[in-house]
Amino acid sequence: MSTGLTEGLTPADSSSLREMVYHRLRDEILNGRISPRERLTEPKLGKAYEVSRTPVREALSRLLSDGLVERTDFGYAVVVPSLEDLRNLYELRITLELRGIGRAIENPQVRHDEAALAAELERWQEMRDTPPEPDPSFVVKDEGFHQVLSRSSGNAQLTDALVTVNQKIRAVRMHDFVEEGRVTATIDEHMEILRLVIARELPEALTALHKHVGESLEVVMERATQAMTRMALAG
Repeated sequence: MSTGLTEGLTPADSSSLREMVYHRLRDEILNGRISPRERLTEPKLGKAYEVSRTPVREALSRLLSDGLVERTDFGYAVVVPSLEDLRNLYELRITLELRGIGRAIENPQVRHDEAALAAELERWQEMRDTPPEPDPSFVVKDEGFHQVLSRSSGNAQLTDALVTVNQKIRAVRMHDFVEEGRVTATIDEHMEILRLVIARELPEALTALHKHVGESLEVVMERATQAMTRMALAG
């Protein structure tokens, strides 16, 4: 069997090739260029990318860990939860998001890691100064903010649960960031929440965070439905 682009590669080249396949496949998923109904198999992807099965296998394994693909009887497919599952997952996400601040309100001894929050605020200020172009992969940056905010409250298990939920809904949430206004609004809201938590204005921070993740579950579901429709049309 031909090894395509992998033939004669050094270990360093092979590592670079694995990264290339992973990022290329991930980019196609995040940008909606792969239909949720499309079968993703090692032979098919290897032929498309002109590589052997090994880098494809490793890329699919990483994407599985990222929560972007799932195993099926025929190989892999892009993860798209049902609307019922989305409703339940979004409800859980909101509960987990708010709990990080809520526990600090209930217990004055719970203090957020202000150094971590200040560093996160600086990162988002840099993005505010030079806003990124609208791109579905912005969801990863958004998740990073929520992880830092949750982790700073001191409950690692709470953050682990949030990470798991976000991975399950990432394939739909990524379509929230295809418009410039959505990206800039998210940046501004993140910065407001961080400033409020750092200032220990926790009730106000909780309100701002609640508004950010969705005051109404129905509004969130509407966005998710629209995103899923776009995914279907892209397919």
